[in-house]
Amino acid sequence: MRSELSEHYDLAPSPEVAETLKDVYARMDRVVTPPDWVTYAPYVKAIAELKKKRNAVILGHNYMTPEIFHGVSDFVGDSLQLAMKASDVEADVIVQAGVHFMAETSKILSPQKTVLMPDMEAGCSLAESITAEGIEEMRAKYPGAPVVTYVNTTAEVKAASDICCTSSNALQIVNAMESDTVIMTPDQYLAQNIANQSHKNVVYWPGSCIVHEQYTAQDLRDFREWNPSTRLIAHPECPPDVVAEADFSGSTSGILKYVTDEKPEKAMLITECSMASNIADELPEVDFVGPCNMCPYMKKISLEKILWVLHTGENEVFVDPDVAEKARLSVQAMIDLSCKLGL
Repeated sequence: MRSELSEHYDLAPSPEVAETLKDVYARMDRVVTPPDWVTYAPYVKAIAELKKKRNAVILGHNYMTPEIFHGVSDFVGDSLQLAMKASDVEADVIVQAGVHFMAETSKILSPQKTVLMPDMEAGCSLAESITAEGIEEMRAKYPGAPVVTYVNTTAEVKAASDICCTSSNALQIVNAMESDTVIMTPDQYLAQNIANQSHKNVVYWPGSCIVHEQYTAQDLRDFREWNPSTRLIAHPECPPDVVAEADFSGSTSGILKYVTDEKPEKAMLITECSMASNIADELPEVDFVGPCNMCPYMKKISLEKILWVLHTGENEVFVDPDVAEKARLSVQAMIDLSCKLGL
C-alpha cells in the first residue's frame, strides 16, 4: 500500500505543505505537534485533492484521531449525526472514518452511493456481542415487547429490530414505545442507565463496550480525591455506578454541548480518548486531563488507509438488499422519531 501510494503522491514529510495548510492545523495545534503535522500534511493535501476528483465525502466519528477528525473529515459527529448526514449527503462516494457498522448504516441509508471502509477489520465489541438469533431469543423471552437496538450493531441485527437508537436519543425513544416493557440491545450498561431514568421496564442483552466497561467508580473517586476541582463527565455506555459518580453523563454530542456550555476549568471525559483531543482546540480555556482509554477498532483508521481506499476504490461495503431494506426501516424509524421529538 505504502509503496504504491508513494508512486502516485508525494507523501514525504514537508514543512512547505504543512505551512500551506496552517489554517487546517490551527484546529488541532494543541494536541498535534508541529513535527507530526509536517508528516500528516502531505496526506491531508492528497486526500483533499482525491475527494474532489472522486466526488467523495468523509464522515468522521468523534473518536477519530485529530488529524482525521479536523484534517480530512467533511462531516463529524456521533452515530446519530453521521447516520442522518449519510442519508442526505450529496456525493458519489462516502468514506466512513469510523467502524464497520457505521459504514453499513451509511450504505443502508444511501444504497445508491459507494461506501468505502478504510479498514475492514475496524469492528466493534458491541456489534460482535449480538446476532439476529439473539434478538429472537429476547423476543421469545418477552413476547410483544418492542426491540430498541443500539446503532452499534450489524445490519442483520438492525433488520431484526423494531427501531434503532443512539446514546443521545435512547431515553426518548424508549419512553416513546407503547409497551410497558422494552427490550434494549446490545449494551447492558446503556440499558441500565436508561432504566434508571425511564418509567418503562427495560430489559437488556448482556453486551458492553470494551472501552467504557474498563472504567470503575473507584477510579472516579480516586481521581476526585486527588483533584477535586475536575469535572467528571461520563458516557452512558459506562457502568451505572460510574455514571452515578460522575458530575454529568451524556452522549458524545451531549458531552460536547455540556463542556461548551459549562467551560469547566478542568474536565475528565470518561469515554474514548480522542474525544477530548478533538474538542481541545475549540475550548482552550478547558484543561482536559486523563485517564485515556482508546478504542483499538477506531484506531485502525489512518490517513494512509483513507488515501488508499480513495485511490483504489477498495473495501467497498455491501449489504444484502433484503437485509438492508429491513434494517433501513429500523434506522429510518429512529431518524423520523428523533426529528419528531426535536432531538
